[in-house]
Amino acid sequence: MYERDHPAYRKLGEIGREITTKVKPRAVVVFSAHWQAGCDTIQVNTAEITDLIYDFYGFPSHYYKEKFPNVGSKEVASKVLDVLKEAGIKAEGVKRGLDHGVWASFKCAFDPDSNPLNVPIVQVSLFNTEDPAQHYRLGQAVSKLRDENILIIVSGMAVHNLRDLQFTWGNPKPMPYNTSFDEALKDAVTKPPAEREQAMIDLLKRPDARQAHPSFDHLLPIHIGAGAAGDDLGKRLWTLKEGSMSWAQYRFGDVGNDSSL
Repeated sequence: MYERDHPAYRKLGEIGREITTKVKPRAVVVFSAHWQAGCDTIQVNTAEITDLIYDFYGFPSHYYKEKFPNVGSKEVASKVLDVLKEAGIKAEGVKRGLDHGVWASFKCAFDPDSNPLNVPIVQVSLFNTEDPAQHYRLGQAVSKLRDENILIIVSGMAVHNLRDLQFTWGNPKPMPYNTSFDEALKDAVTKPPAEREQAMIDLLKRPDARQAHPSFDHLLPIHIGAGAAGDDLGKRLWTLKEGSMSWAQYRFGDVGNDSSL
C-alpha cells in the first residue's frame, strides 16, 4: 500500500482502472481471506456505513489511521443472503466494517483521489473451514449476482507464507515452493470449466501446498471466484513470485461482460 513503486501496486491500479472504466459494475461483492465465519454458516455485511477494521498487530501507528471511503448496500446484501439460502447455505446478516484484506488492496486498485470506485461494497465471509469444495459451492451460489452487473472480487494471495519471511527478507528470489505452487495454481484456474473444480480441489493435496499456504485461508478465496465463474474461463493477468509470497492476479470472464475477479 505504501510501496507505490512496487510492481504489485501498479498492477492493482491497472486492474482497478479496468474495473471502473470498462467493467463498470453497479456494486461489488467481495470475499476476503481475513473474514471466516462459521463452519457451516456464511455472514454478510448488511451495514451501509461502518468504520474500517485494523485487523493486524505491531505496525506503526499511521497504519491504524488509514481511511478508505466506502458505503454498503442493504439491497445488495439482501440479494446475497437470498441466493445463499436458495442454494441451501446457512447465512446471516451482520454489521461489520471492511477488514484490511479489502481496504488495503482496494486503496491500491481504487485510489480515492485518482480512481474512486464509487459503488456499494458488500463484504461476505468465508467458511471457517479448509474445505475447497465447500468454498467452490459458495462461489457457485453467488454466481447469479453477476447477471445483475454485480462484480465479485476475491482477495487472498496465490502464495502466502509469512513464516518464511525471515528467510527471504531483502531477497526477492522465490522459494522453490513459491514457483511450483504458483504455476500449479495457474494450471488449475485456467482449466476448462468442466475440469476446473476438481483441479482446484486437488491443489490442496499437493505436497507443496502447506509450504505455500501454512493455512489455506488466503487460498480459498480463489475457489469462490472459480465457482462463481460458471462457464467462463479463468486467466492469469499477471504474477510476481517474490520470496515466500506470490502476487498473482486472475480474472474470470471478459472485461465488460459481468466479469468475476
